[in-house]
Amino acid sequence: MSKVFIIGLPRTGTTSISVAMLDYGFKVAHTAYTKHAFDLADMISDSPCFCDYKQLDKIYPNAKFVYLERDLKRWVPSMQMLIGKMKDNLDLQTGQFNLVLKRTFNQVFELDKNADPCNEKHLVNCYQRHKEQVFTYFSGRDDLLSIDVSDAQSLMSLLQFLNVGYTGEPVFPHLNIGKKVACWEEHKHPNKINANSAGPESRKFFSYADNYKQQIKKRR
Repeated sequence: MSKVFIIGLPRTGTTSISVAMLDYGFKVAHTAYTKHAFDLADMISDSPCFCDYKQLDKIYPNAKFVYLERDLKRWVPSMQMLIGKMKDNLDLQTGQFNLVLKRTFNQVFELDKNADPCNEKHLVNCYQRHKEQVFTYFSGRDDLLSIDVSDAQSLMSLLQFLNVGYTGEPVFPHLNIGKKVACWEEHKHPNKINANSAGPESRKFFSYADNYKQQIKKRR
């Protein structure tokens, strides 16, 4: 099975799509911070995919990519809430989150460069820049699907894109609504892949990120 990467930004439905695809037989990692997690999973969403899709495209040349859209009037306040909850732990020097998560958020949302990363105009610019970069990169290709999970036909479109059979009229579950951010952790399923899975190389990530690690060390 080819890898599937969900490259929509956080708060665009990454949890909803991840949970839905577990029941279609996919081994899913909602975030993946080790090479072994990528080896184990059929589908990976959220960080680092929304940031590293170009590198992943080279590592997995037969992969498929799914971009998630969301109405900006709904996405901006949801993203403001998320960054407000996570900002301290996303700090590149002192934050407690995984380095891959910190790197991807800082690269896409420029948290370490912006005094007010929750500013509406700033977030809209980040969303639009990311979308433009994605569509420019995949222009003329047939391995990218763009969907909005709030669209009643979006799950059916995804299943068709992945050549997966379905019955009835499948729809995505609506998860992490409002201020909820932990639905993935709460959801129990045997096809879930641990983001920090250890393998032959322990918890090593891909080598393309090593330069960023060195930059962070030099700042200390």
